[in-house]
Amino acid sequence: MERLKIDILPHLLHFKQPAGTSRGVYTTRKVWYLRMTKTESEALCTDMELPSCAYDTTQAGWGECAPLPKLSCDDVPDYEQILHQACRLTETNGTIPYEFLRPYPSILFGLETAMQNLRSGGNWQLFDSPFYRGEEGIPTNGLIWMGSFEEMYARIEEKMRAGFRCIKLKIGAIDFDRELSLLSFIRQHFTPEQIELRVDANGAFTPEEAPAKLERLAAFHLHSIEQPIRAGQWQEMARLCVSSPLPIALDEELIGINDTESKCRMLDTIRPQYIILKPSLHGSLCGAEEWIRLARERGIGSWVTSALESNIGLNAIAQWCATLHPVMPQGLGTGLLFTDNVESPLSMEGERLWFRKK
Repeated sequence: MERLKIDILPHLLHFKQPAGTSRGVYTTRKVWYLRMTKTESEALCTDMELPSCAYDTTQAGWGECAPLPKLSCDDVPDYEQILHQACRLTETNGTIPYEFLRPYPSILFGLETAMQNLRSGGNWQLFDSPFYRGEEGIPTNGLIWMGSFEEMYARIEEKMRAGFRCIKLKIGAIDFDRELSLLSFIRQHFTPEQIELRVDANGAFTPEEAPAKLERLAAFHLHSIEQPIRAGQWQEMARLCVSSPLPIALDEELIGINDTESKCRMLDTIRPQYIILKPSLHGSLCGAEEWIRLARERGIGSWVTSALESNIGLNAIAQWCATLHPVMPQGLGTGLLFTDNVESPLSMEGERLWFRKK
């Protein structure tokens, strides 16, 4: 009898340069790739080859499970044990155990995208769209990682030369006045109509200092600021969203909120201007779609971004994002960060991400 077979492939990715985040500096990234096929075999194995453009993926679906250390709600000591259990349940029942995996969004993301890839015939396809057919690219923001003033300055110039019309800076790592100098440099050369600026504070401000800092940031006509104060301070964040001269977007705030009632309660309490969806952090594709629907019902905007996935996860996010017909820039360029990324048809051309089948 034909049944699902899931192979689990642990893999260690290496960053081209240290990636500074709100949870420290990453030099490597542990991921677990899933290879889903239809077979009569029952055993899981962990010695498969990783896919590439030359690899025959026609009858296999690929997924990526990659929790972020100290950030993902499913960054737990027994992660591999839960992953194996989820794969066995999926093999046995032929369906993904969604309720069981609600607290484990990165595992759900790997299984959901692998199954969608398998259903679509493999070959990197998850959804048929103008993006998958190479007819349209997805607009993205140019991400400027945390670093020294000189490093961030050089990265800003590089992104502007590459043609990005939306630049996102991670702030909170260096002196605030020097970060304002970086924003001033951009505004001296480009108007808000020419370059859209976003900043991500990753919760770096205290509730007491945030209002004054938001006022100073507003002078540079920013599109939005992500997570000005740390997550979990709903009342303080709600007050900021009402009084801020800048639109506020939430991302870390969504982590660990996995049931519909809690999502509604958070959105109704804080009332942000935007939410940012990272499927491997925020409930996989199904959970992210629910977030978008609930936000839209409340007049809250959204966009999609990745969370340091390799090209397998990034391909899945990009193809799903394309089905939402995005107009504003999305955050989907992180696949270029690794020295040993999986080769894929994804290609950054200027500010747009493209799917280029070979």
